[in-house]
Amino acid sequence: MTERGPLIDRFLQEAGWADAARSLLAGDASNRRYDRLRKPDGQSAILMDAPPERGEDVRPFLTVAAHLSSVGLSAPEIYHADPERGLLLLEDLGDDLFARLMADDPTQEQPLYRAAVDVLVHLHRAPALDLPRCDAQWLTDMVAPAFEFYASEQDMQTAFAAAFQPLAQALDPASNVVILRDYHAENLLWLPDRPGAARVGLLDFQDALLGHPAYDLVSILQDARRDVPRAIEAHMIEYYLMQTGHDAADFRCAYAVLGAQRNLRILGIFARLCLRDGKGHYVDLIPRVWNHLQHNLRHPALASVANSIDGVLPCPTPEFLEHLKSQCATTPTPS
Repeated sequence: MTERGPLIDRFLQEAGWADAARSLLAGDASNRRYDRLRKPDGQSAILMDAPPERGEDVRPFLTVAAHLSSVGLSAPEIYHADPERGLLLLEDLGDDLFARLMADDPTQEQPLYRAAVDVLVHLHRAPALDLPRCDAQWLTDMVAPAFEFYASEQDMQTAFAAAFQPLAQALDPASNVVILRDYHAENLLWLPDRPGAARVGLLDFQDALLGHPAYDLVSILQDARRDVPRAIEAHMIEYYLMQTGHDAADFRCAYAVLGAQRNLRILGIFARLCLRDGKGHYVDLIPRVWNHLQHNLRHPALASVANSIDGVLPCPTPEFLEHLKSQCATTPTPS
């Protein structure tokens, strides 16, 4: 942060926010950092610091934010931007994260998840943005971290790919909606004064792609960070199907296929964040991700995929997780 201090000071001066007090709001699994700015008169905004020299690029965020706003959804308004230097000044959507509201009052789970599904229904009905595709090849390639970092069995990825790719290829014709990818309860904010689907504030969507409608539903209902009751998961899938008219059997199969892929990939990402980047706390989330993976692999269509990785992936026993943490990098490696 120190070496970027002068850049940030100039950026805030240009934006008219040089007199604002600054406090750390959040960091995340990437190299981005977020600060809340507050002016003496009480106005607030969010500073996104995404260093290009550390692999960050804010241009996709700007593109997707503009699209979401254009279709009536609540992405943060962009007050000022310097894409070359990786700095954005964003609307402050507040602190009412879905995860926080649900933790404080579990009776809010169902209405908040329903509101999140309404956003997906709205987004999937809107014209799509021209984005890279989350197709069968992308889905297959993106599980590589599971075999490299979680299982340390890179050679076994070939067997997985042979079993998984035909299932993923069957999804390609329907992979034509914008998927936000990091769509979960810690990236959604409750804005009850706004109408309809705009009641949900959206964060962390810079990795959006064109993909299958089930992808973001998996993301929010099989959350790596919090337990979603299976009854709520089932109800929300049914609610989405009622709103969209998708063939239920085909959609549930796609949901299981994408759920297996997504959770397998997350196992690898969380292991990598520990082993390479020194972020050992992600290991604590692995058992929940493992349970999601096993749940999806029980779908009959995934029998060959389950066989391809049977005995390859270590069960996340306390001993295995402790061993993983014992290898946690002490000096994070820039990605």
